[in-house]
Amino acid sequence: MSVSVWVLCPSVLWLDSDFTLTENTLDCGLGIAALRAVLNTKPAFVLRGLCSVFYSNFMHEMECRVLSIQSHVVRGYVGNKSASFPLQVLGFEVDSINSVQFSNHTGYSHWKGQVLTADELHVLYEGIKLNNVHHYDYVLTGYTRDTSFLEMVVDIVQELKRANPNLVYVCDPVLGDHGSMYVPENLHPVYKNKVVPVADIITPNQFEAELLTGKNISTEKDAVEVMDLLHKMGPDTVVITSSDLPSRLGDRFLVSLGSQRTLMPDGTKSTQRVRMEIPKVDAVFVGTGDLFAAMLLAWTHHYPNDLKTACEKTFSVMHHVIKRTISYAHELAGPGRKPSPPQLELRMVQSKADIEDPAIVMEATVLSL
Repeated sequence: MSVSVWVLCPSVLWLDSDFTLTENTLDCGLGIAALRAVLNTKPAFVLRGLCSVFYSNFMHEMECRVLSIQSHVVRGYVGNKSASFPLQVLGFEVDSINSVQFSNHTGYSHWKGQVLTADELHVLYEGIKLNNVHHYDYVLTGYTRDTSFLEMVVDIVQELKRANPNLVYVCDPVLGDHGSMYVPENLHPVYKNKVVPVADIITPNQFEAELLTGKNISTEKDAVEVMDLLHKMGPDTVVITSSDLPSRLGDRFLVSLGSQRTLMPDGTKSTQRVRMEIPKVDAVFVGTGDLFAAMLLAWTHHYPNDLKTACEKTFSVMHHVIKRTISYAHELAGPGRKPSPPQLELRMVQSKADIEDPAIVMEATVLSL
């Protein structure tokens, strides 16, 4: 498709150029620098045959870059493999540092691979710095088992925030679930005292939220108080991804709760809290937490002051991916047979359209507490 750009400014400057437009790219003989110069003149401009809103949004997304420090697997979807593709589909540039490189996730009968040390993480980051390409809009982190590695992540986040005070750190504080830890206990104080205070968005489950705050959740009011405590520790957005609270829709649903503090023009802070009912699925998936954190990053970026919509988009993506995955897994396993870990690998590529534009099948309720 060929379109022309007319740029109108007080001196009536005309700029005619041919653009080649594809689904995900926009190429122009002028070059990016010239395009930025045009945009910076603040003209009124019209794209013939193309909406100018799309053009400006496209230019904005081109500049949004994520540093994702997570695990990597050769086969399947976990860590960076779960996060990178969906973020890229939604227009984000993703720079990945692999905290581990395994053949597959550890739910398989066998796995092999290597673990990145804190010193090796530092070397990789120094290489990025030496080339002066260490400006990021987001940092995304997930599972780790090493305290020194986690402390190095905190050092990197703090340095990146000094360079860009608007950087948003999205952290899944992976500690455990259902009353037990599945990482070394010495990670708990590092998350509580160092990681959470520098995070902007966190996605704990109920057990992790309780562990970080020292307060149990037995009621919805307890959950709200726990999220408020987490706000006081640092993050402006908290989503408790799953809980043991009873669902209003019955025992086939899980309850998730979220809370977001927003700075108002007068300097005060407004808090929006939401509740979601999530259908249970009788299967064990790996990589869903990593996908969830990535999608929450993406949809809070698009809806920065609307946690309700961001959660509805995020949970709807999760629903579509999981539904497609479980259907395919049962088809492969055959009638009456339990799907295996390879069969339960997330159907990520096949869910591209749902990731880009999810049909909303999960609606959030705004809490009045």
